[in-house]
Amino acid sequence: MIIDAHAHIFPDKIAARAADGISQFYGMRVLFDGTVGSLLEINRRAGIDMALVQSVATVPEQVHNINSFIAEQVKLHPREFVGFGALHPDFPGIEAETERIISLGLKGIKLHPDFQQFNIDDEHAFPIYEAAEGRLPILFHVGDNRYDFSSPKRLYNVMKRFPKLTIIGAHLAGWTKWDEAAELFSGGQIYADLSSSLYAMTPEHAAALIRSLGTDRVMFGTDYPMWSAVDELERFDKLPLTEQERQDILYRNAVRLLGITGITA
Repeated sequence: MIIDAHAHIFPDKIAARAADGISQFYGMRVLFDGTVGSLLEINRRAGIDMALVQSVATVPEQVHNINSFIAEQVKLHPREFVGFGALHPDFPGIEAETERIISLGLKGIKLHPDFQQFNIDDEHAFPIYEAAEGRLPILFHVGDNRYDFSSPKRLYNVMKRFPKLTIIGAHLAGWTKWDEAAELFSGGQIYADLSSSLYAMTPEHAAALIRSLGTDRVMFGTDYPMWSAVDELERFDKLPLTEQERQDILYRNAVRLLGITGITA
């Protein structure tokens, strides 16, 4: 069993434009077009059974439509997808939309402070955390050496301010700031995923970071459409991990965190 805990999808009519926007933002080649069809095909070829799918509301006006789209895709592909909703600090009616996210059957919320241009620990974002605390996990993009919006230190401040909030730090909790994140969040304080990380480090370094964060807290992820799931699994297979650690990261941790039914963790 393999669960990809970090994948982005977009409606077909805007997917290519969205994928190109990601490529330009990071100055990195995006391998796929961001469509649902491409994700299903690459996961079939890679042997990935399920993906956590989500998208980012770069402006508040996108929130409602994104949540409807993600929920629709989960309904169409219940065995292949579990979904996270979107919110934005400037969205009016955060509490009501959080209730809607839950009613749609979505399992969490995705935020990307760099795209959305807010500091993770800014009080302006607190209504989202208050609405989600004790109810839904939040998957944060964390880390970028070009900006401070999503720094691991700011996420650490949120963790301390909202101790009942379930936090998932994308990209080993700090893209380009991996060692800082591992030091701040050592000992299993938050969850994390492996997306957009393994390409940048040795297998030994990655395994050390994973163990620092907690092997029962880290989940496999590809960051589709950025990377090939086949390549990401090849990188993962090189990590010096025990078989139990591997199975925890590949699916058990996601099953437990997201309450995925029909799968024994």
